[in-house]
Amino acid sequence: MNKNDKKIKAKNAKARNVHDKEDINKNIDNKKKVLSIITLALFILVVFLAFLVLSRMVLKTNFEKSILPFANKNSETIFNINQIVFFSNCDAKNKNISTTNYTLENIYQYTDIAFFIDSPQEEKTSKNTLKNVTIENINFTTPPSMGEPALYFKSINNFAKSELNDENKIQDKLDFSISSEDSTDLSTPVLYNNLANPITLSYINSNIKTDYTITDTSTPITYDGTLLNRCSIPLEDINCSFSFDVFVTNNQDEKYKCTVFVDVPLSSDEGSIDSTGSITLKKNVNFNFYRYE
Repeated sequence: MNKNDKKIKAKNAKARNVHDKEDINKNIDNKKKVLSIITLALFILVVFLAFLVLSRMVLKTNFEKSILPFANKNSETIFNINQIVFFSNCDAKNKNISTTNYTLENIYQYTDIAFFIDSPQEEKTSKNTLKNVTIENINFTTPPSMGEPALYFKSINNFAKSELNDENKIQDKLDFSISSEDSTDLSTPVLYNNLANPITLSYINSNIKTDYTITDTSTPITYDGTLLNRCSIPLEDINCSFSFDVFVTNNQDEKYKCTVFVDVPLSSDEGSIDSTGSITLKKNVNFNFYRYE
């Protein structure tokens, strides 16, 4: 090997060493970058996990702050509704009666409803006696496909009697007067403060059919649920479910609320109103009032 070859070989070796050092430095830089990225990712993960933990702690604290006062207010049941009595029937207004036909102006189905606001405590105190009672938020969750449903006040004296009185129709809410007298006029919305009398209402689905003519006059008209058969009205077309809220203030000025859910009964073990004419049903329920203020 001559002198020039040796110089070239030495130069190439030096170049390789420089290149190897650059590769090593690049690898070191790359590892540092990867390490920095991993460190940053771990930091973000730790911050995110800490945020989640703190958020859950805040939510838990806020939940406890909101739920504990409610739970304390409702540690015992003061008012409830244990049973509802229903009476379902039908009626109509005559428009014309002749020897050849009957014409009915307004066929309506009604269900009278009666229930007591009860208290588990037998002794009456300022806590379980009434100061104010209202019915509000009437909501027909499943309205009938035929007719015009509405809720009315019903005098207990007329319970289970046909009555279509627009003056008793509940528009927005029904306010009850509260009485502590030994006797009072129950033809108006009045409740004894000691829970002695029931709330009586009437669900009425009016104008199911209007100006309906019955040509078969050989059989007299019976003004009850059998009108549905005579007038070709299927029960499924007048099925209805609705709800309303009962608000109570006791004599300690504590405020309670209960939502009552009603499926209008058109049949019972005795049969259906289109065959038996009317039905009476006693239904056990478990509607509790909760104190909200």
